[in-house]
Amino acid sequence: MTSFAPTAVNRVTTLVVGGLIATLGLAVNVSAPAAAFGGHHAPSGHSRTAKAPAPSRKLTAGAARSAKSHAKAVRVCGSPRAHAASCFALKRTDVVEPAVLQSQAISSNATPAGYGPSNLQSAYALSASGGSGKRVAIVDAYDDPNAESDLAAYRTQYGLPPCTTANGCFAKVNQSGATSPLPAPDTGWAGEISLDLDMVSAVCPNCKILLVEASTSSMTNLGTAVNRAVTMGAKYVSNSYGGPESSAVTSYDTSYFNHPGVAITASSGDADYDGGSYPATSKYVTAVGGTHLVADSSARGWSERVWNTTSYTEGTGSGCSAYITKPAFQTNISTGCTRRAEADVSAVADPATGVAVYQTYGGSGWAVYGGTSASAPIIASVYALAGAPGTADYPNTYPYAHRGNLNDVTSGSNGTCGVPLCTAGVGWDGPTGLGTPRGTTAFAAGSTSSGPTITNPGSRTGVVGTATSLQLTASGGTTPYTWSATGLPPGMSISSSTGLISGTPTTAGTYSVTATVSGGGTSSATFTWTITSGTSTCSAPGQKLVNPGFESGATGWSSSPGVIGQNGTAQPAHSGTWDAWLDGYGAAHTDTLSQSVTVPTGCAVTVSFYLNIDTAETTTSSAYDTLTVKLGATTVAAFSNLNKAAGYVLHTYAPSASGATTLSFSGNEDGSLATSFVLDDLAVTAR
Repeated sequence: MTSFAPTAVNRVTTLVVGGLIATLGLAVNVSAPAAAFGGHHAPSGHSRTAKAPAPSRKLTAGAARSAKSHAKAVRVCGSPRAHAASCFALKRTDVVEPAVLQSQAISSNATPAGYGPSNLQSAYALSASGGSGKRVAIVDAYDDPNAESDLAAYRTQYGLPPCTTANGCFAKVNQSGATSPLPAPDTGWAGEISLDLDMVSAVCPNCKILLVEASTSSMTNLGTAVNRAVTMGAKYVSNSYGGPESSAVTSYDTSYFNHPGVAITASSGDADYDGGSYPATSKYVTAVGGTHLVADSSARGWSERVWNTTSYTEGTGSGCSAYITKPAFQTNISTGCTRRAEADVSAVADPATGVAVYQTYGGSGWAVYGGTSASAPIIASVYALAGAPGTADYPNTYPYAHRGNLNDVTSGSNGTCGVPLCTAGVGWDGPTGLGTPRGTTAFAAGSTSSGPTITNPGSRTGVVGTATSLQLTASGGTTPYTWSATGLPPGMSISSSTGLISGTPTTAGTYSVTATVSGGGTSSATFTWTITSGTSTCSAPGQKLVNPGFESGATGWSSSPGVIGQNGTAQPAHSGTWDAWLDGYGAAHTDTLSQSVTVPTGCAVTVSFYLNIDTAETTTSSAYDTLTVKLGATTVAAFSNLNKAAGYVLHTYAPSASGATTLSFSGNEDGSLATSFVLDDLAVTAR
């Protein structure tokens, strides 16, 4: 609908992560060019044709935005070729290390920036004394000539026992298992190797380390290196790389990752909700997501949320496989996927709360790293601390049977697709899986036979004022069971001893309910329960918005400058001549629109609006530009450039609300390529 003038621009995708690194004492926001990975988003500096909106008011407002100062992180690996992978390591470039550590590798009088071994052991309730004799394999591409000497510097600085070729703790081989010839060196993958080796050292200081360097980053060579690690006796194999799926992944799964009795981990990726990254979507591996980890005053001493950026362009990966069938361990949970879903578990990955790493090949010593490249070796090392897997087991099943032994991450999101694939909540979710380690129990052999399995009852319906009930059931584990539920419709409750949900619902709406059963372990199921109003008791039904079609200009509304207007053929109204046009700048920008309303006593409410989304974005997988709709604190709906349509579309929702509240719309646009969100003929109807 909008008339655009084509303009050649360069997209610069930015990584923006917020948080506090306790060991730095610095509040930081990270913004950096992000290289493309497997088609998830455009490479930094990649030339594309953008469409800029015609009205000059939009361009003027966009140009007038104030500049912000950001700290920076960069990806250390480039874009993969077809049927190849990229490493997921992110390196902070803004951190100033203590002066003494800028001139020497080791000092007893200074601590490197970023989390070190004691931080990670504390956050995840791990003992530094375990893992003796266990061998963790790191699989990466190309060679890091300084791997052993850099590892020695890291371990010496933190007082960890030596791990060298000479004492039999460390070994570096090519994908054929030989110590020479090694692959060609690569400064980017060397950063990944340093990160991986240091994370194994931090979490399992007594573990042996096997570094297997693939000849190239092709999936065939990396897979061959995985096989080599297993044949050399590793029972724990970490893979901090990935790429977009193709039809070949089912063959890769059989050829490279089907190793009973071996715990194999893989990073879920750093492109937020992206449809799935392989090998994280393999049914044989533990897919590892990422969190933002900070120290706090809680009993645990730490808290975590989903790692993501506000623009949903960088953060922990999640998604559904297009090829890998749903594994048995995911059939009793709600994933939103018909096939394999990622992630399974998670650990710290946000560069803003990143980890200390020592790297000299392609680096200058101490640095702070992040990305799910950090979380994959952390989890592989936790498996090693937990002991040897059962010889016939696939250890990625262990956490699903011991969900109560994980830190459930329940806040944050990595996209706009909602619960459970993008938004964290109680139980499993895409960004963080079942949660982060709380000791090693959830990663130990024998877990597959313990704990109950709840039966998901599926979607439910009910009517306000009409009594209803639902009997939940489970199998396995240890009886008697203990039951609980969150998100129940008002007026409903659950019996902790029988699992019977009963009551008389009082408020119409659609509720996301998570039921949990405990008995020798825990199991959860998430389902929706829609309550309709039935006979209305509404004291004052009808439309509650003032000027719902904007034909009286801004009367009744609060908005960003230039949002409400008569836009003619540039953005025609749905009816009349006025509408509300959010974003469309083709530059980083936020527009808002809101109106205060009152929902009368006893009334249910319906929110509806006509929305037109047009965009110059061409991606079919990345939500660069977003629109969030809220009624009070409740998110009613979320849209992005992925929801573009040819004209207005009517959207209707039935959120829960009463009394004074606010209907609000917030549009957020990234650095380039315009997306316009145009609203008209809105309604908040009491009934």
